[in-house]
Amino acid sequence: MLYMIVEHFRDGDARPVYRRFRDKGRLAPEGLKYVASWVTTDIRHCYQVMECDDPALLEQWMAQWRDVTDFECIPVVTSAEAARAMAPKL
Repeated sequence: MLYMIVEHFRDGDARPVYRRFRDKGRLAPEGLKYVASWVTTDIRHCYQVMECDDPALLEQWMAQWRDVTDFECIPVVTSAEAARAMAPKL
């Protein structure tokens, strides 16, 4: 399953996030795969796609970052998967 993770850096400050990432890495548990990410030009928010079969892995990962960022977690499918699902309904 794919998840769109929206990170809102606490107080708009990305430094604690990037400092921890530099020092400790992504801190993702085994079974949670990083796919890609994009950061807003003001470096206050990150849009990240993660993949895993067990949503508990996402919770475990986010728990390690919640002191420096607030999360939105949205299950998503690819555009191609959405088009296939919609095709019979058109």
